[in-house]
Amino acid sequence: MTDILKPENRVVKGWQDYALLDSGEGMKLERFGTLTLARPDTQAIWQKHSPKEWREADATFSLKEGKGRWQKKASVPEHAEMKFDDVRFNIRLGNFKHIGVFPEQADNWRFIKERVEKINEPKILNLFGYTGVASLVAAKAGAHVTHVDASKQSLDLASANASLSELLKDRIRWIPDDALAFAKREARRGTHYDGIVLDPPAFGRGAKGQVWHIEQDLPKLLVLLKDLLSEKPGSFLVLNGYAAGYSATTFAHLVEEQFPTLKGTYGELLLTEENTKRQLPSGIYVRGHI
Repeated sequence: MTDILKPENRVVKGWQDYALLDSGEGMKLERFGTLTLARPDTQAIWQKHSPKEWREADATFSLKEGKGRWQKKASVPEHAEMKFDDVRFNIRLGNFKHIGVFPEQADNWRFIKERVEKINEPKILNLFGYTGVASLVAAKAGAHVTHVDASKQSLDLASANASLSELLKDRIRWIPDDALAFAKREARRGTHYDGIVLDPPAFGRGAKGQVWHIEQDLPKLLVLLKDLLSEKPGSFLVLNGYAAGYSATTFAHLVEEQFPTLKGTYGELLLTEENTKRQLPSGIYVRGHI
């Protein structure tokens, strides 16, 4: 590594509508608004601290015979509204443990907001945009966002979150597409963005059945993004990852190959338990600016 990208783990604390209450024995206990949810987490191999809080959880996700389901109190709604700064969005208990938001991303959201506010009306590209909180944060800060995701369901949820946040419709462009295919077209058009955010899965399928393998396709995508990122001072990149088996250093090497002038940091995102000093590893990141 050069000294341009520097190692730095980011400790992520809760906010008014979120807290990591406890973790252990392969689970994590979190508060989302007024709801307390217990979900699996492979990193939490230590012991739990607060048995009573776990027993009082509003909903628990469990795996049995390879199938997962939520066990929840009758009072638990289909969806619940949350707020982060001036952005509003819904969480939903779906068919898997995910609920439509990754709380550790709060650290990246703050970075995105800070960078957007330094550029006048920037154009931002959000690939693998999911339910859109990063897009909402960027748009609220003054950006025009292109939000790309292959899942129509995710795009519908993201669009609903934008309405909940009272964003003008011209602030975010919703694109149902494969990230690699979209980036290829944008590169041919000579399009440039002042900020690029991407959160690729380890494996996925595009809108037309394209298969995404992170080890093969992330290097190809970063080659394309090198041409899409504006060279103006302040332009930025955020790469997030959950892929098992890859370290933040691996991602940093990939980014450095294509963006040798990017100044920033890489490392783990660590969620902090509300009542202890224990930190739960929750993802890896690389981010920086020109």
